Parts: sequence; C-alpha cells; structure tokens
Amino acid sequence: MAHTESAKKRHRQSLKRRAQNRAVKSDLRTTFKKLLKTVKAGDAAAAGELLKVAFSKLDKCAVRRYLHPNTAHRYKSRLSKRVGGMTAAAK
Repeated sequence: MAHTESAKKRHRQSLKRRAQNRAVKSDLRTTFKKLLKTVKAGDAAAAGELLKVAFSKLDKCAVRRYLHPNTAHRYKSRLSKRVGGMTAAAK
C-alpha cells in the first residue's frame, strides 16, 4: 500500500480512472451485442442505425484513448462487413 500522500492520491485517481474506463468499455460491448443481435434478426434498417451509434462510440473511445485507434478501426471494419453482408444477402 502507498505510504506518501502523493502516492495515496495517485492510487485514488487510478481507481477512479479504472472505473470510468470499465464503464465506457462495457457500454461499447453492449452496443456491439445489440448490433449483432439485430443483424442476426435480419433487420437492416435498425442495424444501420445501430452501426452509426457504434461508429460514434468507437471514434470517441479512440480519441480519448480508451482503445487504440487501430483497434477501433478494426472493430469498425468488422462490424460494417457484418452489416454489409446482411444487406447483400437480402438482395
């Protein structure tokens, strides 16, 4: 455990940051699950809307460094491929 005041403060700050990071990533994963569930159901319109929401959240996470920007881009690519494949299969 930390002994100095500055080390104690740093520990408190790290706990706050950890909680915030976990909340943001959890929300992002929930959005992914909703999107994939919609894709599985075959609702193209709803999937398009959820894809926009997911892209927005991924971009914010990348800018704020919750995720590495390349990781966010990879998720965006994979999600758009799923939604695009769904619309192509419907035609």
